Amino acid sequence: MSDLSASELAEIESQLKGKTLQIYWYLLRDPETSAGVREVQRALGLSSPSVAAHHLDKLLSLGLVEKTVRGEYLLNQEVKVGLLKFFSRMGRFLVPRHLFYAIWLSTMLAIYIIVYNVILYQPTGSIHNIAAILFGIVASLVLWIETVRLWKEKPF
Repeated sequence: MSDLSASELAEIESQLKGKTLQIYWYLLRDPETSAGVREVQRALGLSSPSVAAHHLDKLLSLGLVEKTVRGEYLLNQEVKVGLLKFFSRMGRFLVPRHLFYAIWLSTMLAIYIIVYNVILYQPTGSIHNIAAILFGIVASLVLWIETVRLWKEKPF
């Protein structure tokens, strides 16, 4: 990501909505590959190639894509604005950032329950044990709910 001023990021964030965001997300999935107007139109189920061309031109004017000699569009830079702030790249996939925390905390909770309560000691009703398990379950549940909520909000 190149250095953009706050006003440029605000302009990009105000323009990157709806179908434009869907097309940008589509291009983000494979940033090294260019895509033509018809390819984008078919992949996203847009009503006509002119709709795809309009939104691709909007991305071009924002400086997020560049047009190749063959008339295809190639991702120029990746910006984290709006909903995109909450996603991280994992290979060619964009996944909610909360996913990593949810997996980490759930794994820690499972290890705690297995090691502490099954292997080392017999389950006891001590307040410390109950509190640790309760806090682990609540925190893990909140992170998983946020992860699923963000996944459902992705552009397509």
